[in-house]
Amino acid sequence: MPGNEPRVPERGHAARQAARPRGEHEVKGLAFRDDGEAGQEAPATPVAREPRRVTWQKLTFLPALLAAVLIATWIWFEQADLDEISKNALSNGQVGKALRQHVELTAISTFFVLIIAIPLGILLTRRRFRKGAPVAMALANMGQATPAIGLLALLVIWMGIGEKAALTGIIIYAVLPVLSNTIAGLKANDPTLLEAARGIGMSPLGVLARVELPLAVPLILAGVRTALVLNVGTATLATFGGGGGLGVLITTGITNQRMPVLMLGSILTVVLALLVDWLASLAEVVLSPRGLEVRS
Repeated sequence: MPGNEPRVPERGHAARQAARPRGEHEVKGLAFRDDGEAGQEAPATPVAREPRRVTWQKLTFLPALLAAVLIATWIWFEQADLDEISKNALSNGQVGKALRQHVELTAISTFFVLIIAIPLGILLTRRRFRKGAPVAMALANMGQATPAIGLLALLVIWMGIGEKAALTGIIIYAVLPVLSNTIAGLKANDPTLLEAARGIGMSPLGVLARVELPLAVPLILAGVRTALVLNVGTATLATFGGGGGLGVLITTGITNQRMPVLMLGSILTVVLALLVDWLASLAEVVLSPRGLEVRS
């Protein structure tokens, strides 16, 4: 009978089956793939760990750009027709003196920020002193929330005119990013790693020095970089407290309405801020632990 005749395989089925990739089968016209064989054919790509490297573009591009800006500024000043007021403001080494004072203000204030904010951040992450963290962060926020010129005026009234008041104002203004990043970096550490370090017999100081701080270094360095740039900008206001710096050229240009003097002070401040930021970015790359850099 017609209903009892054996079913003839569909023409071309064997050819299609042979042409399919390994592990793939056809059932009733639908393609299926074995999970086991598919997993063997497409193994997971391993993650490669490579140290972070400083490229030649990062080393040369920004310094070359800043050098070009300084050369163009020098050429413009050589051809500019300066009056007596402008010449007096820029003569007798006034520019070099202002630049040196600005660098000193930035370096000294950053040094004190580091020795204040990093140890304080470490202390506030210890179990005995964690309750004081909100108070310290509130005070640091108040220091940065206060307008810099107003804070400097209050310090001048208290300490008198001079470099001491200017440095104190810059330090207060720059503590927050380093303190907050230190606390955040130490809190972000994996508790299982710290427990494992204690389990192998490391002392609390050893855990802090060999495990906690190395893991928190990238975030701490980011806070230091932010503080450096803040210090360069805030140091321009030191002139109002008798601290000197490039702010002297800027205020002289504004009060006497001498655009060349104002432009020189502004350009040198911008170049110094970009140069400091570039150096801090290199320090981030060099000082960050290589084992934390993961590239796929």
